Amino acid sequence: MLVKTHTSESYPPDLTLNYKLYRLKLEFYSVTQTILITGAAGRIGSALVGHLDACGSQSYDLRLADLQEAGERSIQLDVTDLTACRKACEGVDTVVHLAGVASPDSPFEAILPVNITGTYNVFRAASEVGVRRVVFASSAQVIEGYPLDVQVRADMPVRPKNLYGVSKAFGEVLAAYFAYQEGLEAVAVRIGAFEYPREWNRMGARDLSAWASPRDLCVLLTQCIEVDLGDDPFFIAHGISDNRFKRLDLTETRVRLGYAPEEDAFKVWQVGLDDASEPTV
Repeated sequence: MLVKTHTSESYPPDLTLNYKLYRLKLEFYSVTQTILITGAAGRIGSALVGHLDACGSQSYDLRLADLQEAGERSIQLDVTDLTACRKACEGVDTVVHLAGVASPDSPFEAILPVNITGTYNVFRAASEVGVRRVVFASSAQVIEGYPLDVQVRADMPVRPKNLYGVSKAFGEVLAAYFAYQEGLEAVAVRIGAFEYPREWNRMGARDLSAWASPRDLCVLLTQCIEVDLGDDPFFIAHGISDNRFKRLDLTETRVRLGYAPEEDAFKVWQVGLDDASEPTV
């Protein structure tokens, strides 16, 4: 049910007009979306739940799925079970699919049932029961095979360096199939190095350039839930922060989703980069 409300919220000037208008529309009409989050008890899932809860109870009705129930809003879900996925998706507007084997070093035998079959089950179930959109947690590992001095655009061919990256590339292609062939909107987010600064005294060069701060990534995932995709039902978003040097190009993600990351790994970890050159005497 759409109910008129009023808001006095202002928006940063660097958000795109498309995203500003969409947010104003959502605020003018009070729309509560039912969101299924798979892998809700994981690191990213826990951060996202906290972020969405902070948006207000009128915005989102969260259904938190993981292997074990852990609270009033949680449900038990094994994504390798298609029937269970169908039940979990009933009455849902958007699925944020975070569940999966997350280690790049995982063997294929561990990856296959969860990252391949499980991801298919989530998309198949969502399509069958009428979910509007799936936000798929892809990974920067889909392009990790490029040299580290290459900034990768979303339109460049995937180049995974491990079988985990292969499974995430499969998920991106699967998302495109369901979007273009079955009408299920999909956003694949290539998540970089999701880390809390308190957990690391120092970060390597690759991780600095691929860092996704918890704050920035949660904002991006929220925009993936909310933004109007227009005539194109599929998009690959790059999920890193506004790092001084960026492993993934953010141009299209900024334009299409209105993404405006605020944090920079090089500042957070105080990596010295002088602004001016100084000649020898």
